[in-house]
Amino acid sequence: MEKQHNRGQDGAGIAAVKLNVENGSPFLHRMRSNAQQPIADLFFKVGQEVAELEKYQPDIKKHPALMKGHLPFMGELLLGHLRYGTQGKNNVEFCHPFIKRNVTPAQNLALAGNFNLVNTEELFDLINIDPGEFQKQSDLAAMMEVVHHFLAKEDEKSPNNPDVSAVLKKATPLFDGGYTVGGLLGNGHSFVLRDAHGIRPAYYYANDEVVVAASERAAIRTAFNVGENEVLELMPGNAVIVDNDGNYRIEQVQEAKERRACSFERIYFSRGSDEKIYRERIALGYHLSHRVLENIDHDLKHTIFSYIPNTAEVAFYGLVKGMEDYLNQIKIQRIMSWGEDFSEEKLQEMITRKIRQEKIAIKDVKLRTFITEDASRNEMVQHVYDITYGTVQKGLDTLVVIDDSIVRGTTLKESIIRMLSRLQPKKIIVVSSAPQIRYPDCYGIDMSKIGDFIAFRAAIELLKERGQESVLNDIYEECKELQRTNQLHTENLVKKVYNSFTPDEISAKIAQLITPSDLSLPVEVIYQTIEDLHDSCPTNTGDWYFTGNYPTPGGNRVVNKAFINYMDGKNVRGY
Repeated sequence: MEKQHNRGQDGAGIAAVKLNVENGSPFLHRMRSNAQQPIADLFFKVGQEVAELEKYQPDIKKHPALMKGHLPFMGELLLGHLRYGTQGKNNVEFCHPFIKRNVTPAQNLALAGNFNLVNTEELFDLINIDPGEFQKQSDLAAMMEVVHHFLAKEDEKSPNNPDVSAVLKKATPLFDGGYTVGGLLGNGHSFVLRDAHGIRPAYYYANDEVVVAASERAAIRTAFNVGENEVLELMPGNAVIVDNDGNYRIEQVQEAKERRACSFERIYFSRGSDEKIYRERIALGYHLSHRVLENIDHDLKHTIFSYIPNTAEVAFYGLVKGMEDYLNQIKIQRIMSWGEDFSEEKLQEMITRKIRQEKIAIKDVKLRTFITEDASRNEMVQHVYDITYGTVQKGLDTLVVIDDSIVRGTTLKESIIRMLSRLQPKKIIVVSSAPQIRYPDCYGIDMSKIGDFIAFRAAIELLKERGQESVLNDIYEECKELQRTNQLHTENLVKKVYNSFTPDEISAKIAQLITPSDLSLPVEVIYQTIEDLHDSCPTNTGDWYFTGNYPTPGGNRVVNKAFINYMDGKNVRGY
């Protein structure tokens, strides 16, 4: 769990199932926390239980069977989850795992996952459940009810030994979304499953002692000290199913569909210590180098490169590598052009020229500004970053800073641009290793309010400037008609908002929007292209937040509903 603790998680939970307990003894335990450091809080409490036991039995650790009878979380099946709450309330009740208790062991269920579903209301209807207020806000609650519904039916056929594969084959086709989900059954069986498009990541490792699965390969490699090829990817539509004897098998529980693995996982969310993700982030930065060179007129002498911590650091190395390759070519050309007309001093000056790099921005507080609750974001972002003074030649140097993505633009405008301007550079260029985020995501990252996106606001401003506001009303009427006929899922109509503009036109407008009104120095924005994104991340082609090409019909429904909400002035989620 600690090795997947990438940034500011706001909750965590653990569950354990014990095998072969006495009748009447508890066998499923769960603990959750939304403390400041939730993982530390959980394991501190577990440690306290061990310490309390050692007071009376100092050598208890030599007797694991005895410990098992006294410690709730000493079990054979373990499930841990880190909550990264992009939406919803940050209270402990929303932390995974969720549990469903029953007097029949096999019908006890603990569930946790990395996902979002876009059809929770329909799921409750399918199994004839009238959800409460809490359940309505949680797609995991809906998923749990569906899985448990089929689990109970299978348990009737084979008491205390239900066919987990049959349960998943009936339940998973009903889920519209992206997901990697783990589950524990009270009878000692367990599973991890992945959606049919492979939207959310999943990996597993097995040896004679353990079967383990996680959403990040590097976390497994580090925790178990194993090689890359020993940790396998769980393929789309597949599930790892483990029985109570530790035997495991890989089952195709849903027909695999076109692979649309989330590219934002590679750009931002996943831990960069995975060697493949590291190389991909290097490539993202490298691909941007030629466009940056054009923008600075190839004047490396008067350009300083930096990055906005913390996830843009690896892409920054790629950007600098691209600059170094260009500079080395120039050095070779210049030296070759001298012929025999050179001195040691002249040669020394040429070969020692370097790309100017500085750590300009310093992140003082580990807070996630693009998913912090709306009410406190503007106040918070002013204090997240600080700068390194004395690094820029005033009025002479161009400052190039790379970020992993630009979602709302709030942090840039309210904090970073204003902060960088204190250094008085000639120009500020903000580079995004991700393309323009134009559309909601509803498969795990949960960016669901379209009016929040700086790219969408830029397109709206351009429509207004060009007297084309009627386009918005036309799209709205089309969306309402699709809604009336229950066809919102058939087409992404919001693409029409962007049809009249090139990406560069939208980037230029974004640069204006993120520039504080009282700032006089020029600010420019350079975005990654879709083509270079796919070239950098060839196995993660899911790009719906950039292109609007959703992998499931539910995505079209969400984007159209989000647009209706925007036009109606409703600041609510699109699903």
